[in-house]
Amino acid sequence: MFNKINIHDLAFWLCLFFLIGIVLATLFTGGLYLIAPFVITVSFYFFLIKKNNLAWLILFIIVGAAYYHFFSYFQLKNINIPFGKEGELSGLVEEVRGGATQELKLSLTGEYRGDISVRLSPYPEFRYGDAVKITGKINKPDEQYKNYFLSRGIFGQTNFPKIELIEKDQGNFIKAKLFSFKENIKNIFKTSLSKERAAFLAGITIGAREDFSKEFKERMSLSGTTHLVALSGYNISVIALAVGLVFNLFFSGAVSFYLSVLTVILFVLMAGAEASVVRAAIMGTIGLFAMQIERLFDPRNAIAIAAFIMALFNPRVLVFDIGFQLSFAALLGIVYLAPSLKNLFKIGSGGFLSWKENAVTTSAAQIMALPILLSSFGIFSFTSILANILILEFIPITMVIGFGMAFLGLFSVFLAAILGVLANLFIGYEFFIINIFSKFSIPLKIEGAGFYFWVIYYLLILIFISMSLRAKRLITH
Repeated sequence: MFNKINIHDLAFWLCLFFLIGIVLATLFTGGLYLIAPFVITVSFYFFLIKKNNLAWLILFIIVGAAYYHFFSYFQLKNINIPFGKEGELSGLVEEVRGGATQELKLSLTGEYRGDISVRLSPYPEFRYGDAVKITGKINKPDEQYKNYFLSRGIFGQTNFPKIELIEKDQGNFIKAKLFSFKENIKNIFKTSLSKERAAFLAGITIGAREDFSKEFKERMSLSGTTHLVALSGYNISVIALAVGLVFNLFFSGAVSFYLSVLTVILFVLMAGAEASVVRAAIMGTIGLFAMQIERLFDPRNAIAIAAFIMALFNPRVLVFDIGFQLSFAALLGIVYLAPSLKNLFKIGSGGFLSWKENAVTTSAAQIMALPILLSSFGIFSFTSILANILILEFIPITMVIGFGMAFLGLFSVFLAAILGVLANLFIGYEFFIINIFSKFSIPLKIEGAGFYFWVIYYLLILIFISMSLRAKRLITH
């Protein structure tokens, strides 16, 4: 007798096996041919011997692997870039990343096709939608960074070529207006706050980090607070709640839902569509939909569907996008590991200023993200947990003040400046914590820890969570 799988479990397992197939195909050359025989064998075992419908779902590993190969083929098929040749090329600026240098993501036009990375000096500044002409040589990305660039849809790179602005405002009209609106918000913050504090507020509200100084980035890294400026579910929640309340005053529930979703999508585009905010937006939209149809929100399915949708657009993000990995690892820690830690330490209330809640949440997120942090950056600071305990409770308040400043600043700079006084107080405290813990850190370095070490690490976490859930069920019954 075959077991039945309900629709919720079906959605989860389909997404999970599809993602596993992509990861395997990414990690192993010729992955589809290696994976298919093994998966088919396992599927027949479950189907014929175990009489389990899970067998058919396991076949989605092959579907995921095949999708990765087809995506890679069609992604490269239409690329026409003159690698290694000196010459002139024209293109449209699709993305700008600031810092010590400018990095443009340039979509080639004319006789050539494909996106390239163009590194330039900080000035003159270029913006989205600028049509430019460059003179230089396009090289293939270094092997070390090839997959990182491919995860961003970039196939070539050139450093400090001669560049000439041909025409402005040639990009998508809606995206151009959104980026212009983003600049307006940043300017509102700058009229009421110092440059560094305005940059920080823009970072935690709209994900704008291009104005961060090198020194400030280093302080945030050392204190373990860089994640504060990675847009998350809270940003999406504030936006969705605010616009939902306004729309409900004028429209029906269904219309209000669609307008709220549209607003979330526009916010994601304005913020730059980074992995953390895209993930939060997808899960937020699923949450809004659950409310609309009066169903319970299932975080397990929401996480799986969010990863599935993002992988459909670019399967390479699963393995090569560190932002994607950190975002999902931290989320899994908060959703699954944090409750188990609360049970272990018998934590009931949040404590003064929710310090216990923040301690557990921060610890769970960092425990899950630890292998990624160490393998990518080579260092982790134990004191970051304490820094986050002291700072996390005040970040949501600062964000709400920031959104309030942005809204009032559209009508009156004076009204925005009044809220700016309050924002200054909170940001001043947050800067104090960041500065203190950037000077006093206890670093952790684990050298030589390979793939299997981290597999065992995550297996132990899974065993701990499983045992905690089992103990909780026994107590409940």
